[in-house]
Amino acid sequence: MTVTTPLRGSAARPASAATPRRRRLTERRSKALAFIVLTAPMLLGLGLFRYVAIGWSFLLSFSEARRTIALGNWVGLDNYQELLADERFRDSLTMIVGFTALIVPLTFVASLALAVLVNRVRRGRSFFRTAFLLPAAVSYVAAAMIWKMALFSGVPSGLANTLGALFGADPTPWIQTQSPPLYWIVLVTLRLWLQVGLYMILFIAGLQSIPQHLYEAASLDGAGAWRTFRSITFPMLRNTSIAILLLMFIAALQAFDEFYAIFSTGASLGSEPVRTPLTHLYGVALQDQDYGVGSAGAFLLTLLIVLVTFLQGRILGFARDKD
Repeated sequence: MTVTTPLRGSAARPASAATPRRRRLTERRSKALAFIVLTAPMLLGLGLFRYVAIGWSFLLSFSEARRTIALGNWVGLDNYQELLADERFRDSLTMIVGFTALIVPLTFVASLALAVLVNRVRRGRSFFRTAFLLPAAVSYVAAAMIWKMALFSGVPSGLANTLGALFGADPTPWIQTQSPPLYWIVLVTLRLWLQVGLYMILFIAGLQSIPQHLYEAASLDGAGAWRTFRSITFPMLRNTSIAILLLMFIAALQAFDEFYAIFSTGASLGSEPVRTPLTHLYGVALQDQDYGVGSAGAFLLTLLIVLVTFLQGRILGFARDKD
């Protein structure tokens, strides 16, 4: 009988080959465990304080929740009907639509114009970018109080009235004047000062991504500055412009801080202050403590923002290839 002796080391190869596999599996498990440990607190906090809160608020919008956030007395769509029947809420919707229609085009044109000018500067470009971007870091409430108490205070020592006095104008109560509505000057100048620098930086990033050979070819063809902007710069900024418009619309529809800081502390027009949907819902939910109606209003405003975003995407498109 012939006995076959196995080759030396043949039995050890499977074990040695399995060792790197076990090491890789152990490393994957340790990385997965480290990922879970590091991200779990953030995910739990996000889920608890955001998504669970949103879901609870949605349920509250169908409940009669006065001075309580407990679910119980279901009223269906009554909160939504009550809110839409409220004349003050409808006036706030009219106010925010008008504010959006005014501030978005002004901010878009101003930020784009500044971006084109700053991008052409050869020396001191970083200084101008920083100078225009700094207001974006200022609190809306702090800026609103400066506008209200220093620039447009209505007293003769206010900056706006001081400049007006140089041209023979009488002191004007800018915030309280309803006819003509001079308070729009306060709101528009404040929002422009706060936001133009941020969107200017985004436009500059888009401008710097445009190939320079296009401008060189246009220069050889004898194209002027306006024709170059119309034929090259603006079309190549299409995706950047659409993204910035989306941010502008959302920021305008969510306006709260400056309206609350300017108009909620005695500076009212007649018997009612100037309201946006968020300032009105703040009063309903946190002052009147009607959390059901307040939650319904929050979801109505969310629906409005979603509809505006959807219509903008349908009309202007997004992320299309550049021609």
